[in-house]
Amino acid sequence: MSEIRKIFTAKTVEEARALAAQEFGAEESKITFTIIEEPKKGLFGKLKGEAKVEAVYEQSKAEIAGEYIKAILKNMDISSEISIEENEDGAVIDILGDTTGAVIGRRGETLDAIQYLASMTANRGDKEYYRITVDCCGYREKRKAILEELAVKISKTVLRTGRTSTLEPMNPYERRIIHSAVANIEGVTSKSVGEEPYRKVVISSTNPRRERKDFNKGERRPRRDKKPSEYTPRSMDMMKTSFEKDYKRPKPEDDLIDGDLYGKIDI
Repeated sequence: MSEIRKIFTAKTVEEARALAAQEFGAEESKITFTIIEEPKKGLFGKLKGEAKVEAVYEQSKAEIAGEYIKAILKNMDISSEISIEENEDGAVIDILGDTTGAVIGRRGETLDAIQYLASMTANRGDKEYYRITVDCCGYREKRKAILEELAVKISKTVLRTGRTSTLEPMNPYERRIIHSAVANIEGVTSKSVGEEPYRKVVISSTNPRRERKDFNKGERRPRRDKKPSEYTPRSMDMMKTSFEKDYKRPKPEDDLIDGDLYGKIDI
């Protein structure tokens, strides 16, 4: 929480209170008022002077981040509205408008920078961290779907080839999406390597295959046929017909048993 304290002056106390609520963007019931001075009744009941009211407003971290984002958009000359939705994990601030490309940036880099700065501003001077997520027209969900699809595609390739695959550098939020998707696929595992902001996700197989040699990169595929000099007596003997073997090693007919002649040939 951050306390905002300011004095408002108007013709009446009611008008001063209304001015405070308008500036803080909050209901009057959420603001603490202290009347410093009231207009005095003069002759014939006319009021003299003005009402002076001190207003104290306890601003939440989500609201602090929202005000900071509004200031950034104004300096970027971008006309957009923001919506704030608080949940158990923190708050999601969605930037709504037509000129969203400049807010998102290349692969969400500008949006990530705005989120980082808004989070730092909201949590300044407080030990208890409050998570601020900044989105723009549903970009985060679209990016999440793309990353999950990428994780599945890379995992299938790793399973097929047995080779480890290293993805491009990602921020912690996107790496968590990849790790979560890979965890649901059997046979692969993932880890992060490197230092920020170049930290990457590596996807590996839990049962890697032996990598095949690539004979298209300068390696000659071994020939299956042998040179004449490589023929051994044994290999020459394998090429002979049964008739030739029997002719060189004649045996009496009554010594031959069915199958013995062909049994001498090594097939």
